[in-house]
Order: sequence, then structure tokens, then C-alpha cells
Amino acid sequence: MGDVADKTGGPAGTAGTAGAAGTDEGYARGLGSRQIQMIAIGGAIGTGLFLGAGRAIHQAGPSLILMYAVAGVAIFVIMRALGELLTYRPVSGSFADYAREFLGPFAGFVTGWTYWLMWVVTGMAEVTAAATYVAYWWPWIPQWTAALGFLLLLFAANLISVRLFGEVEFWLSMVKVTAIAGMILIGVGVLTLGVSAAGDTASVGHLWRDGGVFPKGVGSTLLTLQIVMFAYLAVELVGVTAGEAENPRETLPKAINTLPWRIGLFYVGALAVILCVVPWTEFRPGVSPFVAAFARIGIPFGAGIVNFVVLTAALSSCNSGMYSTGRMLRDLAVNGQGPRVFARLTARRTPAAGTLASVALMSVGVWLNYADPEGAFTYITAFATVAAVWTWAVILASHIRYRAAVRAGRAAAAWFTAPGGAVASALALAFLALVLVLIGADADARISLYGVPLWLALLAGGYALLKRRDPAAFARRAHLPPEARQPGPLPVTDATA
Repeated sequence: MGDVADKTGGPAGTAGTAGAAGTDEGYARGLGSRQIQMIAIGGAIGTGLFLGAGRAIHQAGPSLILMYAVAGVAIFVIMRALGELLTYRPVSGSFADYAREFLGPFAGFVTGWTYWLMWVVTGMAEVTAAATYVAYWWPWIPQWTAALGFLLLLFAANLISVRLFGEVEFWLSMVKVTAIAGMILIGVGVLTLGVSAAGDTASVGHLWRDGGVFPKGVGSTLLTLQIVMFAYLAVELVGVTAGEAENPRETLPKAINTLPWRIGLFYVGALAVILCVVPWTEFRPGVSPFVAAFARIGIPFGAGIVNFVVLTAALSSCNSGMYSTGRMLRDLAVNGQGPRVFARLTARRTPAAGTLASVALMSVGVWLNYADPEGAFTYITAFATVAAVWTWAVILASHIRYRAAVRAGRAAAAWFTAPGGAVASALALAFLALVLVLIGADADARISLYGVPLWLALLAGGYALLKRRDPAAFARRAHLPPEARQPGPLPVTDATA
């Protein structure tokens, strides 16, 4: 499979020009509306809900529902801000590209490399978790063998074509969505019709009995925000698909606009139903709330069903990680902010070099998780949350600066605007600052902040070295002028429906 030259330009200093206009970046636009929608839905559902919620319920009780709702509002503000930027200039570099333009080259450099590392370490945890789930059925299979097998299969799916990646992600996400929808329907049946033995004890009153809504205090509830925000990790992934969506003008805004009902149904709705069926006092850290609910209802093979669902959730996250790391490394390389080898595409127009390098590092994580599985997972999820908070903060800060540029007549206005504008983005930024403070207050999560100065020092050194070699690659990018405004979605007619 031969390589093709980067289609966004030659010299690193000009490589981002094509992308800046939202034109051809060299990728194949193989992601259809159905796949984009499911990637967006799947990005909001992960192991954080299926497994992590058990620890959070034990820590906060029924008030955890409120935390998911509040965090969901902040996530919606972030995604609408990203949606406005995407319709201003749809590129696969997404938030890293917007950081370069509105916050400066160093901010873009830090964002691109931090987002790449976030997905690498998340992939380390997820592929190892997937291997442990396999042991539920086949304990005789060595964990490293299963982990390596999953890595190779997902790498092949990402390497062959973006359409195959989208199809794999579609079906993995479908399993998660079906499981949650089924849990909600069964739980509602238990509550309203008294189905199964659980119907004798199920009650909406569980949401305020046993100590009230905040049984362990407001402070303990606030400390669960780190777990809650980790559960929302990957909602921003839809922005990375901009360069490969068949019709980004229609599919991306539609996917973002469905976020409120996804959060309301899959997080707030599912947790509310589960906590009505099973009192919060019966949940324990490390036990999936879905397993506890299925056991109480008496569903045959409930543990096996949940094990299969969390396996698909882990594989889905790892699959998304491979996809995003390859694209982010290529974006950095194309803009002269990473090794040029990552800028090349294969004949099938996939960034194989960047994906391969990321997969190689993920495989190192298999050994790390084997050496200290419980500790490694805690550190990884905490670091991933910090990296995600940085990414989301960059999106909001870029949106605020973008709005200022539009008001000053220096940038083209987007047709898909974020409600609340810069004010809503500033409030969401304050919320993210609170999350970081709470991470620092949590003894288990605090360790993730210790590595931030070292990471920034490494990035500062790399930035200085690359800038000295190619200063043009780090020049501030010009805004799209008002006359270059991107058109809105095509009207739905017989020809375009």
C-alpha cells in the first residue's frame, strides 16, 4: 500500500492554508450521517457510566444525578461553541487548529499534543480493560494475548479505510445505546407495572430516602465531578471527524444538537431509573450499577450481558482513540509542529504512520496495566480528565476570541451560532476551573496534576526546537475574512434529501 503526498501543501509554514479555508485536506470523506450520529452518541457513553458510576453513587448517593445534569449543561455549551467554530471552518485539526488561530501557535501546539497523549493513555487503559472482560468467559486466554489481538484488529480497521472505522464504531456504539435503552425500559416497567421481584421494593422514593438527596453532604457530591467529567470524555471527538464527514455542513450541527437528549436519556434518565430500582446504599465501588440493577430485577445472564456491553464500550473507546491520535498527529505534522513522517497518507487516504506510532505506545500500556492494574487505571483516568478539561477550555477560549473577532469585523460569522455566545462560554470556563480545583482537592486524583508541569516543560522544549528550525510554521494564522463565510446546510429538496 503506497503513500501519497500530503495534499494540504508543501512547506510546513503553508501547510495549514488549505485547511484554513476548510478545503481538501487529503482525507476521504467516508463518514455518512448515520455514522457521524452514532459516533456522537457513542462518544457520550463509555466505561465511565457502566463502571465508574458505581463508585460515584457510593460517594454521592442520589445527588449524583444532579452532577451529571449540571456537567451535561456545561458539555452542551462546549459542544455548541465547537459547532460554531466547525461551521466557521470545518477541518480535522479542529480545536488544535482553532487554538493556533485564536489563542496563538503555542496554544495550538500544546492542545494537539495533549489531546494525542490523552487518547494514547486512555487507549492503554481501555485495551487492557477489554482483555480482562474477555477473561470472564475464557479465563484461560492470557491477558496480553487478548489485548494484543484487540489492538491489531482495531488498527486494521483504522488502516483500511475511514468508512470501515465508522462502521465498526457504529455497531460498537449501537450495543451501548441498546443496553441503556433496554435498562431504562425494563426499569420503568418494574416501577410502573411491578415486573419481577424487584417491583416489590422499587420506588421513586429511593431518590430522597436513606439520608436525603445529599446523604454525604454537598462537598462529597462535588468531589464526584472528576468521575462525572471523565464519563463525558470523547464527546468532542465529533469535531475531529470534520475533515472526513460526507456533508459536514449538515451532519455535524445535527449531531451536536442531539446532545441534550442524549445526556438526558443515557445519563440522567438511566441513573434515575437504576436508583429507583436499587437503593443507593447497596452500590459499591468497582461494581457496575447495571450489574446491580440486573441482579435485583432477576434478568437471566445479567452479569454476562453487562460484561459484553462494557467490553464493547472499552473497544469503542480504544477505536476512537486510534482514529483521533492518527488525525491529530497528522494535523501537527502538516502544520510543522510534529515529525513530517506523520503528514503522509496511505493510498487509502488514512494517516497510517501516526496511527501506528500511537498503537505502539498503547501496547506499552498493556505491560503497565499488568504491573499495577488498579493504580494505573486511577492515574490514567485522572490524567485523561485533566487533559480533557484543557481541551474543552481551549474550545471555549477560542470561541470567546472568535466572537470578538467577528464583532470587530475581522473574521467570518458562522451560520450555526452557540446560544449565549461568549457569556455562556465564559461561565462554562469557570465551571471547568472548579473541576480542576476539585481534582486538586481529591487525594486520589491530585496525582494527575503533578505531571502537568513536566509535560508543559517537555512541550515548551519541543516548541522552541521546532520553531527555531522552521519559524514560518509557528506564525499566527490569519482569520477567514467576513466575505469567506461558510454556507449553511443545503435545503432539503427531492435532489438533496
